[in-house]
Amino acid sequence: MEPRLVGPGPYRATRLWNEIIELFRAGMPLRKHRCRFKSYERCFKASEAVDCLHELLGSNQNFGPEVTRNQTVKLLKKFLKNHVIEDIKGRWGKEDFEDDGHLYRFPPSSPLKSYPKKPSCGKEVIKFPDWNEPKAGTSQEYIPVKSVTMNSEMWYKRHSIAIGEVPACKVVFRRELTQTNIEVIWKSMTLSRLQKVLGLDSLDEVLDTKLVNSKHIVQNVYNVNKQGIVTLEDKSKELPHWILSAMKCLANWPSCSDLKQPTYSGFERDVFKTIVDYFGQMKEPLLTFHFFDVFVSVLGLLQKPSKAVEALQISCLLLPPENRKRLQLLVRMMARISLNQDLPPLSESVRTRTLMVQAFSRSILCSKDEIDLDELLAAKLVSFLMDNYQEILSVPSALKSLIEDHVMHLQRVQIKYAGADSDATLPPPSFCHQISTDEFEYQRAAGSQEPLAALLEEIVMNKEISVKDKKKKLKQFQKTYPEVYRVRFPTPETEAVLFPEKTKQKPPILMWALKKPFQPFHRTRSFRM
Repeated sequence: MEPRLVGPGPYRATRLWNEIIELFRAGMPLRKHRCRFKSYERCFKASEAVDCLHELLGSNQNFGPEVTRNQTVKLLKKFLKNHVIEDIKGRWGKEDFEDDGHLYRFPPSSPLKSYPKKPSCGKEVIKFPDWNEPKAGTSQEYIPVKSVTMNSEMWYKRHSIAIGEVPACKVVFRRELTQTNIEVIWKSMTLSRLQKVLGLDSLDEVLDTKLVNSKHIVQNVYNVNKQGIVTLEDKSKELPHWILSAMKCLANWPSCSDLKQPTYSGFERDVFKTIVDYFGQMKEPLLTFHFFDVFVSVLGLLQKPSKAVEALQISCLLLPPENRKRLQLLVRMMARISLNQDLPPLSESVRTRTLMVQAFSRSILCSKDEIDLDELLAAKLVSFLMDNYQEILSVPSALKSLIEDHVMHLQRVQIKYAGADSDATLPPPSFCHQISTDEFEYQRAAGSQEPLAALLEEIVMNKEISVKDKKKKLKQFQKTYPEVYRVRFPTPETEAVLFPEKTKQKPPILMWALKKPFQPFHRTRSFRM
């Protein structure tokens, strides 16, 4: 069985769990073993299982070579707890698996997890703010956009260029957008972009959009210092000064300005342990429980680094500002420590980079209800964060420019056609979803063909314009909308009925007008010379 990339989407952790179990059951060699003078068929040693699964995870593109042997042992403990494997006496349910010579086997039934049922509701379409339904406390005079139902008269005015006329118009100034309006626009367009980058039909199954705070997004974008770190309005949510000093000490080692130089061996390890203990006692990870499924979905894009970076940029904008700031400071410290050759080793047995991932992964990402692959998924994400933290934890400039341009568009002056409503304008764009061919054809006919047909009929029945002007307009209409014109005039005969030809009478020939009277032909005799 070949490993496959599990892309973004709902229930990705469950899909990965089932994928690893299937690969492990298919790839684990089974043979006969002896234990205490007794033979057991189709089983394997614990150490053999660790070797096999570690190699499998390292070569799998969903996890990668950074998976450690210790993490593999922890995963096999969960396999034993969930009855993916059992000992040779049929016992399971405890996490007492060790990397030794004990014998284990696979149970006869498949232990794959089932997927939760999808909600019965239709696909969610992320819409932009509906200005016709303001929230409580919002004055009607600040509502900037009003939708318009287009009738045949308005279609005539809007499409008059196609028939050779430009109606009268005037400039209409936009009304001021409130801060609430701007925040809602930021939320709507940010979620729309995230949905597009992840390639999902809906964010429903990976994110409860009601839990996304639009104020957090705006603050994370605009309240930043020169280094791009979020500045908090509530200073009580800042990291304690002693933790900041400890983090700066290790990040800038040995040129530490906040603390005096160490006077004993192992000082740097004590400082590191202090930082690990502080972040380990947090009740919720920095990426929060609510956004766990979103960040797990992003892991499915790691084979396309640019897409993964953009998805993480947007996802990190959704975090509370205090979480985003702590994440920025922590990941920056981890990256600097990993690259600092002057810092003494913080562990005798583990490389510094691996130690950073193991020490802080659960402080950055974990599920509220412990999931069996939590540690592996968190380690994968933290490794990618450390490699790309400067770009991921910065404000996405493309998204910022797009939203700011849209807000400016809503505040610009507009052109109003004569006879149209004073606040008439096209509604803001919304994120579309796919429809069937039949539904598209119906909407196309109902949404554009009928008003155009009414406009054509107005031209035909208009008796106030001359025949010459009417022919000119019909010719231009036929060139612009040939299908609509063909329905009204399927044959040349139906078009000819509209302009009946007048019969012209020829004047009588007057005999007196001829210079010479008519002479009959007389045959003459020819003479030869």
